[in-house]
Amino acid sequence: MRRLFPVTEETVADASGGAVSAGGAGDSPGSGRAVDREWSLDELAAAYAYPERTNERREAWLRANMVSTLDGAAQHDGRSQPISSACDMRIFGTLRALADVVLVGAETVRQEGYRPARARAEFAAAREAAGQTEAAAIAIVSASLELDYSLPLFTSPLVPTLILTGAAAAPDRVAAAEKAGARVVVAGDGMGVDPARAVQALAELGHTRLLAEGGPRLLGQLVAAEVLDELCLTISPMLTVGDAQRISGGPSVPVPRHFELVSLLEESGFLFSRYHRS
Repeated sequence: MRRLFPVTEETVADASGGAVSAGGAGDSPGSGRAVDREWSLDELAAAYAYPERTNERREAWLRANMVSTLDGAAQHDGRSQPISSACDMRIFGTLRALADVVLVGAETVRQEGYRPARARAEFAAAREAAGQTEAAAIAIVSASLELDYSLPLFTSPLVPTLILTGAAAAPDRVAAAEKAGARVVVAGDGMGVDPARAVQALAELGHTRLLAEGGPRLLGQLVAAEVLDELCLTISPMLTVGDAQRISGGPSVPVPRHFELVSLLEESGFLFSRYHRS
């Protein structure tokens, strides 16, 4: 993996402590330029670390992690895995290991066969030092609460699964969710979830390192509500054609939201970008 874009305007300290600048495939160790090699999990964790807190307030930082083909498809045959890569999945796992909670839409849970986040020995000490649970909780955004409670998300999570819903959710479905072991969190006055209230509710539960994994509709809602702080976007060197969804969906915003590129990594043609809200 190579770092292509410096975080500062001149140089950047890489995850192993050396100063590097935008480099090419021929760069070598000790040259002060990026080296094409597999990064360790510690290096990836350092590269994707959440911003340091500046005060004692529980202010949440919400990042999203998505993948898109060159022609804008976020899925192939309804799933993101076919347009991903082994390195993309390493970063996916690292982002989960850094997060307090993973935010995901109910439709994505159904389509992708979501499972609970697992504990990973490589990150256990860091999570304990940060006061985190052994694995990230999964928080499902659902207005209807039409979920399969026989899934491992509910039968065998290391951390109880959360369900974010509205105050008008059907009482019998709320009861069914709670009977299945889920914690139901009200984050909206009607049937649906208000993104800003969802972020606030999670922060009040102590979850300030937030990671959204989709789907496109949920990401669109987060963007429109102006609560998304960071986008980690994998650009897959593939073309799929078809009518697959983009990484975000829903009504357009009145004015496009501007984000700044803060880092860019490359491996086998895949680009791993990070953008922060301006």
